[in-house]
Amino acid sequence: MDSKPTHFAKPPSLNDETTSVLEPSPFRKLVIVASIATGINFGWALQLSLLTPYVQLLGISHTMAPFIWLCGPISGLIVQPIVGYYSDRCKSRFGKRRPFIAASALFVALAVFVISYAADLGHMFGDSLQEKSRPRAIAIFIIGFWILDVSNNVLQGPCRALLADLSAAGSYDGLHKIFPFTDTKACDKYCANLKSCFFISIALLACLATVALIYVKENIPSSSLATPENKGSGENSGDDSVEEGDGGLPCFGQMFGAFRDLKRPMWILLLVTCLNWIGWFPFVLFNTDWMGKEVYGGTVGEGNAYNNGVHAGALGLMIQSIVLGVVSLGVNVLARGVRGVKMLWGIVNFLLAICLALTVLITNMAEHTRHFPPNSTDPLPPVLGIPLAITYSVPFALASIFSNTSGAGQGLSLGVLNISICIPQMFVSFVSGPWDALFGGGNLPAFVVGAIAAATSGLLSIFMLPSPPPDTTKVKTMDRGFH
Repeated sequence: MDSKPTHFAKPPSLNDETTSVLEPSPFRKLVIVASIATGINFGWALQLSLLTPYVQLLGISHTMAPFIWLCGPISGLIVQPIVGYYSDRCKSRFGKRRPFIAASALFVALAVFVISYAADLGHMFGDSLQEKSRPRAIAIFIIGFWILDVSNNVLQGPCRALLADLSAAGSYDGLHKIFPFTDTKACDKYCANLKSCFFISIALLACLATVALIYVKENIPSSSLATPENKGSGENSGDDSVEEGDGGLPCFGQMFGAFRDLKRPMWILLLVTCLNWIGWFPFVLFNTDWMGKEVYGGTVGEGNAYNNGVHAGALGLMIQSIVLGVVSLGVNVLARGVRGVKMLWGIVNFLLAICLALTVLITNMAEHTRHFPPNSTDPLPPVLGIPLAITYSVPFALASIFSNTSGAGQGLSLGVLNISICIPQMFVSFVSGPWDALFGGGNLPAFVVGAIAAATSGLLSIFMLPSPPPDTTKVKTMDRGFH
């Protein structure tokens, strides 16, 4: 495996697709590629805010609901490294990343239709509307959910890798009125709103991905277009792709080789990221369910209190996303203000721990006073948008910096980082349901474990995670690209 330079190389130019001259990509191209994440995260937001309550309405118990979410980390654990590996080596005339982005966007659209119409298809295949549990709808929903998560993981990996190459709603319950065909005999108001949200998600993702794929041309190294006579010329395009002479290791062999060659900074980064996501994932799974049950005192499928809680929680998540976007624009300023990104990451992990711990206080206040009236739409505090902005940017930028000596391409390196996100999600998915059941079936026990994990990740970030080398200050555009 060829040795790599210790500094972070600037990205290849996009002005000439066969050139080997290294120069930064225009910032507008980073913005356009990053905008694909808007479509991706619109879909994720629908999953995270609405689908946990929805699967319980279909008849899945709170204890079993987290197991459905195993598809996300499992697909991320397997799919992203594979896609990263093969996108690093893709020889398509359209580029290394764009074919994967286009194909996965189409499968996202297919999955969204399957999920949206799960109740209707289940009824068509024999589910009784009088029964609380709808097994056929649940089976169809799970199939669609798996397709969606696999497709999102295929889509996210090449998008992040392309950024590295280039850079050296649920709070409104009247959407079904815009799409009246979504309201059917088997699909009530909540289900119809979910369908409408997913239709908007498809349109948004399709538009943004199309613009990015057409406007942003990838650098296609001259070696990948060369004839057999000049393939061995040794030209280096400037990206981190592993050349054909790497011994032909299969994807996972190459991935294990990347793990073997990781340096101490990258291992610490993986550990901090792992603990960070043990903190995040309980909130990701149960935030709106917590609002509906513990804060509003509702029961799934009974009365309006639970739905009002989900409605308020989704509104809080919307405000949180606004805060996330604003904070993302100032990550570099914040990092300079606290003397580095590792200190910033540590501070926001403590903020995450405090916010998760406060869910216990909020729940106790709600139980004793039932302060929220039935029609209230008081949202969750949007403070979590601040640590979320750092979680979505700093680890990926650091991974690209720390792993540039591993000999792996950007796609495979970010796939390795994604493993440290998937494993804690699998852990939480397996453990949180039974763990919560031990304490009465609520969501708070998982939140408390998340708070402890977040505080631990904050300590590790501050005291053990090395600071990036000084010469990586030239890659500020990359940090912006990952927001």
